[in-house]
Amino acid sequence: MELIDTHTHLDFADFDSDRPQVLAHSRQLGVRRMVVLGVYQRNWQRLWDLVVEDEGLFAAFGLHPVYLDEHCPADLLELGDWLTRLQGHRQLCAVGEIGLDYFLEHLDRTRQQALFEAQLKLAVDFTLPALLHVRRSHAAVIATLKRIHLPRGGIIHAFAGSREEAREYIKLGFKLGLGGAATWPQALRMHKVLAQLPLEAVVLETDAPDMAPAMYPGRRNSPHHLPDICSALAERMGISASRLAEASTRNACELFQW
Repeated sequence: MELIDTHTHLDFADFDSDRPQVLAHSRQLGVRRMVVLGVYQRNWQRLWDLVVEDEGLFAAFGLHPVYLDEHCPADLLELGDWLTRLQGHRQLCAVGEIGLDYFLEHLDRTRQQALFEAQLKLAVDFTLPALLHVRRSHAAVIATLKRIHLPRGGIIHAFAGSREEAREYIKLGFKLGLGGAATWPQALRMHKVLAQLPLEAVVLETDAPDMAPAMYPGRRNSPHHLPDICSALAERMGISASRLAEASTRNACELFQW
């Protein structure tokens, strides 16, 4: 069973003590490719250094809304410089992690929106998918994506919206990222939505080291948990794990043009 982890933060210090072992274990379990996402300017070089040492890793660069107060205007210019310098490189796969976070009330929504739109426009300019963080902000994100059309779409990371919101994202050319949170017993609404999602719109992810699945409570999440996440979600969806894995891998390869 071949799997692709479409959302990881393997560059984080959480993996400094055993990153090679994590990668090896993940590959043994069938997780062949992994996307590593940047969240602020100061980690982009570290992320890229990690990715270029491993042909099965792929990079996305972005300015995450949760770190809004750490970003400065020059970071946007530098993001454009990074994308220009790496344009066409096989291991550059997306702009991300970007988006809107309305859960954390101290984050200024006007500044978030401006940053989000500027990065979406970079995704358009460089013909790249966008990997989106969307927390309690589906309406605003959908409205923005209707105004700024992304030719290559992207992924709604950790999708936890309604069936109607899923339909809107799919119409806009986006895939829905499913990971550990959808396995949690308290995610009752998501359990109902899962069975209604079209397989051609689903990709799998871990968000490692965060959002560990229900079978590993309180543990560091890791790409090697992806097969267990796949099995748990497939059961909720009423299909086999191999069918979900095949669909997710096909969808990810289509999105990233692999």
